[in-house]
Amino acid sequence: MKVLHLDTNHPHLINGLRNLGLICDEDYTSSKEDIERKIHLYDGIVIRSRFKIDKQFLDKASHLKFIGRVGAGLENIDIPYAKSKNIYLISTPEGNRNAVGEHALGMILGMFNKLKKADNEIRQGKWLREDNRGIELEGKTVGIIGYGNMGKAFAKKLKGFDCEVIFYDIKDHIADENAKQVSLEEFFKKTDILSLHTPQTELTEKMVDYKFINNFDKSFYLINTARGSAVVTKDLVEAIKKEKISGACLDVMEYEKASFENFFIEPEASIAVKMPEGFQFLIQSDKVLLSPHVAGWTIESKFKLADTIVKKVGMFIRSNQYNNSKDQ
Repeated sequence: MKVLHLDTNHPHLINGLRNLGLICDEDYTSSKEDIERKIHLYDGIVIRSRFKIDKQFLDKASHLKFIGRVGAGLENIDIPYAKSKNIYLISTPEGNRNAVGEHALGMILGMFNKLKKADNEIRQGKWLREDNRGIELEGKTVGIIGYGNMGKAFAKKLKGFDCEVIFYDIKDHIADENAKQVSLEEFFKKTDILSLHTPQTELTEKMVDYKFINNFDKSFYLINTARGSAVVTKDLVEAIKKEKISGACLDVMEYEKASFENFFIEPEASIAVKMPEGFQFLIQSDKVLLSPHVAGWTIESKFKLADTIVKKVGMFIRSNQYNNSKDQ
């Protein structure tokens, strides 16, 4: 079997697949059109988020047996069409769930204790203790939306903080010892801290909008380490201004595309992009803590993600060998 790697990853990934007997080629620079011209030569591809694996691409990939995505979701793949062509899809949420859980916890603790503000002030010669009096996580209710790998990892991290952890999910009966599953009505009533751990789907896109925010009985803090598309920025900004949202910890935003860096280029430059008002507010507000989509991006998770791909491809190969031997 031949595998084409379309994004750089931990060396363990290629080494591991080669140890399984696969031939691995790498192409990290060619255009999508150039890849399409040769993709029929490959049985598998491994990708992060370089481009969309759409119907046109899949039609060109006439011998494709599996797609490995080094990441939690498969949103850059046309899943129904790939499955219609019997292509095995591999995602790796197990690889970075711990990193996401730790990052989400770190962000809310950082916000509660005003660490960013205090650090900046000390560097400017300001010693403002009362202004930086924090609040505690103990006794708060953390509400998680999406109780899959990431949501469960975050709930596990909260275990020692003596806070109540509840969650809402479209799947029933998935509670464990770390969190209680509740109705949306109870969720909106009790939540002090809302943490999003949902995949990118039609149901979750623009989920956190004006109407959703105002369903909560009290002001709350928002953590988003899931997908930027889940939150309507202008509605988030309005809610912060009106103190319906007390603060926001955002590892992901809708302004993550290639134009992000161009917001910070001098306006007269040809590649400059006008900075949206919502984004201007986010980067200026001391009620917002930002990070560049790195919640699952640790030294350890880089290896774990690669290792998960290797193990799942190995299982796929062994399963197919078994099935083929039965057919003979």
